[in-house]
Order: sequence, then structure tokens, then C-alpha cells
Amino acid sequence: MSQDPWLQNYDATCRLAQEVAENLHERNRQQRTGGNPAKINMTLRASLQKLKQNISQLKEGLLRASSARRLMQPEADRRQNLIDDLLTREKQLNATFRGDVTEPESSRSTLMGMGSGTSGGGAANPWLINESEDTRGLTFGEIKQQQQRVIEVQDAGLDALAAVISRHKIMGQEIGNELDEQNEIIDDLTHLVDKTDDSIRNETRRVKLVETKSASCGMLVVIVLLLIAIVVVAVWPV
Repeated sequence: MSQDPWLQNYDATCRLAQEVAENLHERNRQQRTGGNPAKINMTLRASLQKLKQNISQLKEGLLRASSARRLMQPEADRRQNLIDDLLTREKQLNATFRGDVTEPESSRSTLMGMGSGTSGGGAANPWLINESEDTRGLTFGEIKQQQQRVIEVQDAGLDALAAVISRHKIMGQEIGNELDEQNEIIDDLTHLVDKTDDSIRNETRRVKLVETKSASCGMLVVIVLLLIAIVVVAVWPV
């Protein structure tokens, strides 16, 4: 046998309240750590609006079932108590969202349901104080469309940034290739200079050797001439 649609809607509403409590915990954590909770604030506003609509639908459904006498009085009273509990939780969640109350240790189970998340005291949310009027008074669908437009703008910005990064990567690769070519040219020039330096040193040694030999030959000629002169003077008649 399928479950009563009213009870299904009630379970879905409880899960939504649990999700809101967890997002509030995350929003407060971001505030404590210096993060930017603007995006999660938009999600919370939409979720709280949806939670309010769901509770109103539960109340209307219970009223119709009671008027048509489709429920026994004890069951009707039980469901009314469930709605009252949801209304209490909604008020607490809205108060926490606005920063009117903190999240004390004793109220965790009320705000978080069966969840195990923890949160310290939360100060008033500066993002709510400075929040733009663009989202005030909007319905759940309108806020969702606004979020979608924001996401699309962010995606476009990320695509543009990715294109710029890709171009810079290509430029870096081209510069790297050019540097490799220049390094090869410098290496060739260095090798050529080394060879030329070696050749110059070899030629310098050869020139010094030739100079040494030339000086030795000159001295030998002078000695021979001196000997000839001595012999001529010796044999020349007086």
C-alpha cells in the first residue's frame, strides 16, 4: 500500500529543513574562517522560502482532509502537532539565518534534526546587512533563475580565463622553443671560439719557434764571418 501523499510531503519538508540547518552551519563556518558566504546565503534564502511554502501546503492539505472527515480526530491532532513542530523549526532557522540568534550547544538537535553537525556562536551576517535589494521579495523560482544567471556569468568568466591561460601557455611554449634554439646557437659559437683560440695559440707557438731558429742562424753567420776575417788578417802579409 502506498504512503499517504500528505506524509510524503511532510517527509520531504523535514528533509528540506535538515538541509537548511546544515547550510546554516556551513555558512557560519565560512564566516568564522573568513570565507565569502554570499552564494550560500542566496541558496538559504531560496530554501527558506520553499520551506515556508511546503508548510503552508501541509496546513492546507490537513485542513481539507479534516473538513472532508477523511481523518480520525487523533490522526488530525497528531498531524497538527507535526506542523506545529515544523513551524517552530522554521522560526528558529529564519532567526539563525538573520543572525537574530546564535547556534548554542543546547539547540543543535533542534536546528540540525538528526544530523551530527556542530557550530559555534554565529554573529550577525554582514552579507545580509549589505545585501542587495535585487533578491528581496523574490519567489523561489525567481531566486533560482537569478542563481542560474549568476552561475552562467561565472561559467562565462571561467571560460574566458581558461582561454587566456591557454594562450599564455602556448606563448610560453613558443618562448621556450626559441630559447632552446638560441642556446644551441650560443653553444655552436662557443665551440667555434674555442677552436679559433686553439688555432691562434698553435700559430703563436710556430712563430716563436721560427723566430728562435732565425736568431740562431744569424749568430752562426756572424761567427763564420769573424773566423774568415781572422784567417785573412793572419795570412795577409805585413
